[in-house]
Amino acid sequence: MNVVLIIIDTLRQDHVGCYGNRWIKTPYLDSLAKESVLFTHAYPDSLPTLQVRRVLQTGCRIFPFLDHKGYKGNLFVGSPGWGPVSEERDTIAEILQSHGYRTAFITDTYHQFKPSENFHRGFDEWTWIRGQEHDAYRSGPYPSREEIERYIPQNLRKGERGLGGKFTDFIGRYLPNVADRNCEEDYFPAQVFREGAGWLERNQDAEKFFLVLDSFDPHEPWDPPIYYRKIYDPHDDTIDFLSSLYGRADQLSPRVLKRLRANYAGEVTLVDRWLGYFLEEMRNLNLMENTLIAVISDHGHCIGEHNLVGKQGHPLSREIADLVLMIHHPAGEGSGTTCESLIYNYDLPSTILARLGIEAEQPMDGRDIWSLALGKEKEIYDHVTCGWGPFVMIRDKRWWYNAYLWGESPLLYDLEADPKLEKNIAQEYPHICQRMKDLAIADAGGKVPEFLRKLKGEPGCTPLLVE
Repeated sequence: MNVVLIIIDTLRQDHVGCYGNRWIKTPYLDSLAKESVLFTHAYPDSLPTLQVRRVLQTGCRIFPFLDHKGYKGNLFVGSPGWGPVSEERDTIAEILQSHGYRTAFITDTYHQFKPSENFHRGFDEWTWIRGQEHDAYRSGPYPSREEIERYIPQNLRKGERGLGGKFTDFIGRYLPNVADRNCEEDYFPAQVFREGAGWLERNQDAEKFFLVLDSFDPHEPWDPPIYYRKIYDPHDDTIDFLSSLYGRADQLSPRVLKRLRANYAGEVTLVDRWLGYFLEEMRNLNLMENTLIAVISDHGHCIGEHNLVGKQGHPLSREIADLVLMIHHPAGEGSGTTCESLIYNYDLPSTILARLGIEAEQPMDGRDIWSLALGKEKEIYDHVTCGWGPFVMIRDKRWWYNAYLWGESPLLYDLEADPKLEKNIAQEYPHICQRMKDLAIADAGGKVPEFLRKLKGEPGCTPLLVE
């Protein structure tokens, strides 16, 4: 059996049709979901980008980040766990490579190739598609201020050291990277999935293979081809703000925020379209009948919800933490079913290896969830824990709790009465907050690491709005 693992960055669960969205077009994800087990309560062990990919590589959790240190050329203050795959861990690619699988990795998620990183370990072939976001791909020519400000709202253009400077740097770095983009095939999702399809064509002689396709889109910059944006916002009466605020949504006018949402939705549809291109090639090569396909997101992004445009450890909301996950089994096992059990993203490597009859030499933290997915096993987890820096999110079937690991700044929501997490009831239920905090500390090994306490106030991606 072959394996294809598809990672899609910043894909919100509630923006995909098979999860109930009714206004964004995702026909290929929806079609694949009908042939897969669809998981509705999958969560990350830790966030953001590199933390997720570390656990997907190893099947081992990294919260509470006890091995963290800063690496030259790739520092991310306030985000412990941001770093390379541990030398002490075997990756799933290395394991499968040792069992005779031909392995390949195709991605535009550039963080994995920054200095000190090693995410291409274990792959016979790897392709880094250059130019996303801050990728140091092209140093010039630097765009004019007028060109850059076409993509920044008027009220955010001032201040070299403030928001204006931040957006100027972001957009000024990105525009040269995509200066020679002329058609849809030049956009990043098209490059990732076309390269994947080409790899399948070139490697038809492989007895068995493991292919990882990792799409950074729909991560910002949100700049799909204009006709994708016009599906969701047909008017041309405002600017295209390419960045995320990583701050309060009320800094944007309602009109600019609507356009931002449309551009994000357009990127979701763009990714879906080129995922469909790849899946069609799978069908053309008769690979659907002997290939396990797993599609998973790493996290989502708030686009106005909770008065935020960004992702952050507090509030760590459902828009960010609810993952897309579907697993297509070539024999049709579980086809068209839904699993509502709580699971972790790091369960995926263990589940893949178990389907192949391979046992890892080193133990993994992840569990084989396939019997659970098929309804043959009762719940594995009564709660899940997700860490981002000093913050933690704990959820069970009823409660959603988010605070510093040691309990400060608690947010508590009743998922039965308030599924969108709109009313914080932490003061009304201190005993529930205490119970959830105790679960978090237990999952952290029984105590709060001192270095996490020292990170109090560190924003991660978005400044803390509630103290």
